[in-house]
Amino acid sequence: MSKHEDHSEPSLLPFQVTPVVRDTCLCLHLQRAARAIARQFDTALRPVGLTNGQFSLLMSLNRPEAPLMRDVSQLLAMDRTSLTAMLKPLERRELVEIKPDPRDKRGRRLEITDAGRTLLTQAMPIWTATHNLIEGQLPSGTVPEQLRTVLKTLS
Repeated sequence: MSKHEDHSEPSLLPFQVTPVVRDTCLCLHLQRAARAIARQFDTALRPVGLTNGQFSLLMSLNRPEAPLMRDVSQLLAMDRTSLTAMLKPLERRELVEIKPDPRDKRGRRLEITDAGRTLLTQAMPIWTATHNLIEGQLPSGTVPEQLRTVLKTLS
């Protein structure tokens, strides 16, 4: 009998496994926390017309020399396609410019514009207040710097 003719019942994973994974899966809990925090920042930044991801991207460009796209991609732990998609609306709003790297024409440099810097300056107090609020929601005894160290280690 071929494997396509086998009509036996598939092996079922016992339900008892489900709550164990639900309650212990680090990936699930990190994703849920990340989504909840992202929603808080998205809501807070809405008045200046930014998402948390756009704020992080603009902040990553706030440096003396325009960084290479690959370096920003690495910093934000994003693939190039996702970064390009996130850049498009910022480029349309003239907050970011994508330019060829003068040292290597294959590379692209991401430059924050004056309008982008102005918007980032407006967004910064909102980010600070939201960040402080979220840190204040941590369970008592939690040292935020220890949490950041653990998260950096995992990433």
